[in-house]
Amino acid sequence: MASGKPIGTITRGTTNPNRLRRVDRWITGTQRTLLKSTGQPLVVDLGYGRTPTTAVELHGRLQKIRPDVNVVGIEIEPERVSAARSLERPGLSFRQGGFEIPTTARPILVRAFNVLRQYSEHEYAAHWATVQSRLAPRGLFIDGTCDEIGRRSTWVAVSANGPVSLSFSVRFDAFTLPSDVADRLPKALIHRNIPGEKVHAWLQAMDRAWLAAAHQASFGSCQRWITMCNSLRADGWPLLGSPSRWRLGEVTVAWDAVAPA
Repeated sequence: MASGKPIGTITRGTTNPNRLRRVDRWITGTQRTLLKSTGQPLVVDLGYGRTPTTAVELHGRLQKIRPDVNVVGIEIEPERVSAARSLERPGLSFRQGGFEIPTTARPILVRAFNVLRQYSEHEYAAHWATVQSRLAPRGLFIDGTCDEIGRRSTWVAVSANGPVSLSFSVRFDAFTLPSDVADRLPKALIHRNIPGEKVHAWLQAMDRAWLAAAHQASFGSCQRWITMCNSLRADGWPLLGSPSRWRLGEVTVAWDAVAPA
Protein backbone atom coordinates (compact mmCIF):
# COMPACT_ATOMS: atom_id res chain seq x y z
CA MET A 1 0.00 0.00 0.00
CA ALA A 2 1.39 3.41 -0.99
CA SER A 3 1.85 5.94 1.79
CA GLY A 4 2.86 9.55 2.24
CA LYS A 5 1.62 12.66 0.49
CA PRO A 6 -0.73 12.01 -2.44
CA ILE A 7 0.95 12.34 -5.84
CA GLY A 8 -0.72 14.87 -8.11
CA THR A 9 -2.56 18.16 -8.00
CA ILE A 10 -6.21 19.08 -7.57
CA THR A 11 -8.06 19.18 -10.88
CA ARG A 12 -11.08 21.23 -11.90
CA GLY A 13 -13.13 18.14 -11.27
CA THR A 14 -16.03 18.90 -13.60
CA THR A 15 -18.17 15.93 -14.58
CA ASN A 16 -21.62 15.04 -15.84
CA PRO A 17 -23.80 11.96 -15.39
CA ASN A 18 -23.14 9.28 -18.01
CA ARG A 19 -20.11 11.17 -19.30
CA LEU A 20 -17.90 8.07 -19.25
CA ARG A 21 -20.42 5.61 -20.66
CA ARG A 22 -18.28 5.00 -23.75
CA VAL A 23 -15.15 3.89 -21.96
CA ASP A 24 -17.23 1.92 -19.45
CA ARG A 25 -18.87 0.11 -22.36
CA TRP A 26 -15.41 -0.72 -23.71
CA ILE A 27 -14.33 -2.01 -20.28
CA THR A 28 -17.37 -4.22 -19.84
CA GLY A 29 -17.08 -5.45 -23.42
CA THR A 30 -13.38 -5.98 -24.08
CA GLN A 31 -12.16 -6.61 -20.53
CA ARG A 32 -14.93 -9.00 -19.51
CA THR A 33 -12.58 -12.01 -19.43
CA LEU A 34 -10.07 -10.13 -17.30
CA LEU A 35 -12.77 -9.12 -14.84
CA LYS A 36 -14.35 -12.56 -14.66
CA SER A 37 -11.06 -14.45 -14.29
CA THR A 38 -9.70 -12.31 -11.44
CA GLY A 39 -10.40 -13.19 -7.81
CA GLN A 40 -12.57 -10.36 -6.42
CA PRO A 41 -11.28 -7.68 -8.79
CA LEU A 42 -10.30 -4.25 -7.50
CA VAL A 43 -11.07 -1.37 -9.88
CA VAL A 44 -10.07 2.24 -9.26
CA ASP A 45 -11.74 5.41 -10.53
CA LEU A 46 -8.82 7.81 -10.20
CA GLY A 47 -9.61 11.52 -9.96
CA TYR A 48 -13.40 11.20 -10.10
CA GLY A 49 -13.88 14.93 -9.54
CA ARG A 50 -16.17 17.17 -7.54
CA THR A 51 -18.93 14.58 -7.42
CA PRO A 52 -18.58 10.78 -7.29
CA THR A 53 -20.97 10.17 -10.18
CA THR A 54 -18.48 8.37 -12.40
CA ALA A 55 -17.40 5.97 -9.64
CA VAL A 56 -21.01 5.14 -8.75
CA GLU A 57 -21.84 4.51 -12.41
CA LEU A 58 -18.74 2.37 -12.91
CA HIS A 59 -19.62 0.22 -9.91
CA GLY A 60 -23.15 -0.33 -11.19
CA ARG A 61 -21.94 -1.32 -14.66
CA LEU A 62 -19.23 -3.69 -13.43
CA GLN A 63 -21.56 -5.37 -10.95
CA LYS A 64 -23.47 -6.83 -13.91
CA ILE A 65 -20.34 -8.80 -14.76
CA ARG A 66 -18.86 -9.34 -11.31
CA PRO A 67 -21.30 -8.80 -8.42
CA ASP A 68 -18.34 -8.97 -6.02
CA VAL A 69 -16.30 -6.25 -7.76
CA ASN A 70 -14.67 -3.71 -5.46
CA VAL A 71 -14.59 -0.17 -6.89
CA VAL A 72 -12.60 2.51 -5.09
CA GLY A 73 -12.98 6.17 -6.03
CA ILE A 74 -9.77 8.07 -5.34
CA GLU A 75 -9.56 11.85 -5.15
CA ILE A 76 -6.72 14.10 -4.01
CA GLU A 77 -9.09 16.71 -2.54
CA PRO A 78 -10.19 15.54 0.95
CA GLU A 79 -13.44 17.51 0.89
CA ARG A 80 -14.52 15.66 -2.25
CA VAL A 81 -13.82 12.35 -0.52
CA SER A 82 -15.79 13.33 2.58
CA ALA A 83 -18.75 14.39 0.44
CA ALA A 84 -18.72 11.06 -1.43
CA ARG A 85 -18.71 8.82 1.63
CA SER A 86 -22.47 9.02 2.06
CA LEU A 87 -22.76 7.00 -1.15
CA GLU A 88 -20.55 4.14 0.00
CA ARG A 89 -22.06 0.66 -0.14
CA PRO A 90 -20.75 -2.88 -0.33
CA GLY A 91 -18.20 -2.91 -3.14
CA LEU A 92 -17.96 0.88 -3.45
CA SER A 93 -15.76 3.11 -1.30
CA PHE A 94 -13.86 6.39 -1.50
CA ARG A 95 -10.49 7.54 -0.23
CA GLN A 96 -8.00 10.34 -0.57
CA GLY A 97 -5.02 9.80 -2.80
CA GLY A 98 -3.42 10.32 -6.17
CA PHE A 99 -1.38 8.46 -8.75
CA GLU A 100 0.25 6.36 -6.04
CA ILE A 101 -3.08 4.45 -5.70
CA PRO A 102 -3.33 4.07 -1.90
CA THR A 103 -5.01 0.66 -1.80
CA THR A 104 -3.82 -2.46 -0.01
CA ALA A 105 -4.59 -4.71 -2.98
CA ARG A 106 -3.31 -4.02 -6.47
CA PRO A 107 -6.04 -2.96 -8.90
CA ILE A 108 -6.82 -4.95 -12.03
CA LEU A 109 -8.10 -1.76 -13.69
CA VAL A 110 -7.43 1.93 -13.06
CA ARG A 111 -9.52 4.42 -14.99
CA ALA A 112 -8.40 8.07 -15.05
CA PHE A 113 -10.44 10.31 -17.33
CA ASN A 114 -9.85 14.01 -17.94
CA VAL A 115 -7.14 13.91 -15.27
CA LEU A 116 -3.78 13.91 -17.06
CA ARG A 117 -5.21 16.30 -19.63
CA GLN A 118 -4.73 19.04 -17.03
CA TYR A 119 -1.00 18.34 -16.62
CA SER A 120 1.86 19.44 -18.88
CA GLU A 121 3.15 17.10 -21.58
CA HIS A 122 6.44 16.35 -19.80
CA GLU A 123 4.62 15.07 -16.70
CA TYR A 124 2.40 12.31 -18.04
CA ALA A 125 5.09 9.60 -18.43
CA ALA A 126 6.08 9.77 -14.76
CA HIS A 127 2.45 9.51 -13.66
CA TRP A 128 1.91 6.58 -16.02
CA ALA A 129 4.91 4.84 -14.46
CA THR A 130 3.60 5.40 -10.94
CA VAL A 131 0.24 3.85 -11.75
CA GLN A 132 1.86 1.02 -13.73
CA SER A 133 3.92 0.09 -10.69
CA ARG A 134 0.70 -0.44 -8.71
CA LEU A 135 -1.17 -2.61 -11.20
CA ALA A 136 -2.04 -6.23 -10.51
CA PRO A 137 -0.67 -8.83 -12.93
CA ARG A 138 -2.43 -8.39 -16.30
CA GLY A 139 -3.84 -5.09 -15.02
CA LEU A 140 -4.55 -2.06 -17.18
CA PHE A 141 -4.39 1.69 -16.65
CA ILE A 142 -6.93 3.48 -18.84
CA ASP A 143 -5.94 7.09 -19.41
CA GLY A 144 -8.52 9.02 -21.39
CA THR A 145 -10.24 12.23 -22.31
CA CYS A 146 -13.75 13.08 -23.44
CA ASP A 147 -15.94 16.08 -24.08
CA GLU A 148 -18.30 17.47 -21.48
CA ILE A 149 -21.17 15.08 -22.17
CA GLY A 150 -19.25 12.09 -23.49
CA ARG A 151 -19.99 12.31 -27.21
CA ARG A 152 -16.31 12.22 -28.20
CA SER A 153 -13.90 10.09 -26.26
CA THR A 154 -10.38 8.66 -26.61
CA TRP A 155 -8.22 6.60 -24.29
CA VAL A 156 -4.94 4.73 -24.05
CA ALA A 157 -4.82 1.29 -22.41
CA VAL A 158 -1.52 0.92 -20.54
CA SER A 159 -0.23 -2.35 -19.09
CA ALA A 160 2.58 -2.74 -16.58
CA ASN A 161 4.90 -3.22 -19.58
CA GLY A 162 3.75 -0.14 -21.47
CA PRO A 163 0.93 1.26 -23.61
CA VAL A 164 -1.08 -1.30 -25.56
CA SER A 165 -3.68 0.53 -27.63
CA LEU A 166 -5.48 3.77 -28.49
CA SER A 167 -9.27 3.79 -28.71
CA PHE A 168 -11.71 6.27 -30.24
CA SER A 169 -15.42 6.25 -29.43
CA VAL A 170 -17.85 8.79 -30.86
CA ARG A 171 -21.49 9.52 -31.36
CA PHE A 172 -22.11 9.51 -35.09
CA ASP A 173 -23.72 12.94 -35.03
CA ALA A 174 -20.86 14.49 -33.04
CA PHE A 175 -18.31 14.89 -35.84
CA THR A 176 -17.93 15.74 -39.51
CA LEU A 177 -14.56 14.03 -39.92
CA PRO A 178 -13.01 11.53 -37.49
CA SER A 179 -10.08 13.92 -36.98
CA ASP A 180 -12.51 16.32 -35.28
CA VAL A 181 -11.86 14.19 -32.20
CA ALA A 182 -8.18 15.28 -32.16
CA ASP A 183 -8.84 17.87 -29.47
CA ARG A 184 -9.79 15.02 -27.13
CA LEU A 185 -6.62 12.97 -27.60
CA PRO A 186 -4.92 11.86 -24.35
CA LYS A 187 -2.05 13.97 -23.06
CA ALA A 188 0.49 11.52 -24.49
CA LEU A 189 -0.71 12.34 -28.02
CA ILE A 190 -2.59 15.63 -28.10
CA HIS A 191 0.52 17.67 -28.90
CA ARG A 192 1.67 15.12 -31.49
CA ASN A 193 -0.99 15.72 -34.11
CA ILE A 194 1.51 17.25 -36.51
CA PRO A 195 3.05 16.02 -39.78
CA GLY A 196 5.72 13.42 -39.18
CA GLU A 197 3.99 11.92 -36.14
CA LYS A 198 2.20 8.57 -36.34
CA VAL A 199 -0.98 9.78 -34.69
CA HIS A 200 -1.28 12.51 -37.32
CA ALA A 201 -0.98 9.87 -40.03
CA TRP A 202 -3.65 7.80 -38.24
CA LEU A 203 -6.11 10.68 -38.10
CA GLN A 204 -5.52 11.51 -41.75
CA ALA A 205 -6.03 7.86 -42.70
CA MET A 206 -9.31 7.79 -40.77
CA ASP A 207 -10.50 10.91 -42.58
CA ARG A 208 -9.62 9.48 -46.00
CA ALA A 209 -11.35 6.19 -45.26
CA TRP A 210 -14.42 7.99 -43.89
CA LEU A 211 -14.71 10.15 -47.00
CA ALA A 212 -14.16 7.16 -49.26
CA ALA A 213 -17.02 5.38 -47.48
CA ALA A 214 -19.49 8.19 -48.28
CA HIS A 215 -21.41 5.87 -50.59
CA GLN A 216 -22.45 3.93 -47.48
CA ALA A 217 -24.09 6.98 -45.88
CA SER A 218 -27.51 6.03 -47.26
CA PHE A 219 -27.32 2.88 -45.11
CA GLY A 220 -26.54 4.93 -42.00
CA SER A 221 -23.48 6.27 -40.24
CA CYS A 222 -22.92 2.97 -38.47
CA GLN A 223 -22.45 1.11 -41.76
CA ARG A 224 -20.23 3.89 -43.04
CA TRP A 225 -18.04 3.64 -39.90
CA ILE A 226 -17.74 -0.14 -40.29
CA THR A 227 -16.71 0.34 -43.93
CA MET A 228 -14.11 2.88 -42.82
CA CYS A 229 -12.68 0.42 -40.30
CA ASN A 230 -12.54 -2.40 -42.84
CA SER A 231 -10.67 -0.10 -45.22
CA LEU A 232 -8.19 0.90 -42.53
CA ARG A 233 -7.51 -2.75 -41.70
CA ALA A 234 -7.10 -3.57 -45.40
CA ASP A 235 -4.58 -0.74 -45.66
CA GLY A 236 -2.47 -2.36 -42.96
CA TRP A 237 -3.52 -0.46 -39.85
CA PRO A 238 -3.38 -2.86 -36.87
CA LEU A 239 -6.96 -2.55 -35.67
CA LEU A 240 -7.92 -4.50 -32.57
CA GLY A 241 -11.43 -5.79 -32.11
CA SER A 242 -14.17 -6.60 -34.60
CA PRO A 243 -17.26 -5.08 -36.25
CA SER A 244 -19.17 -5.73 -33.03
CA ARG A 245 -17.12 -2.89 -31.52
CA TRP A 246 -17.05 -0.74 -34.64
CA ARG A 247 -20.83 -0.58 -34.88
CA LEU A 248 -20.77 1.28 -31.55
CA GLY A 249 -18.81 4.14 -33.10
CA GLU A 250 -15.63 2.72 -31.65
CA VAL A 251 -12.25 1.79 -33.12
CA THR A 252 -9.07 0.64 -31.39
CA VAL A 253 -5.59 0.60 -32.93
CA ALA A 254 -2.38 -0.93 -31.58
CA TRP A 255 -0.23 1.62 -29.77
CA ASP A 256 2.84 1.05 -31.94
CA ALA A 257 0.92 2.50 -34.89
CA VAL A 258 0.35 5.85 -33.17
CA ALA A 259 3.17 6.11 -30.61
CA PRO A 260 5.04 9.43 -30.41
CA ALA A 261 8.14 9.63 -32.56
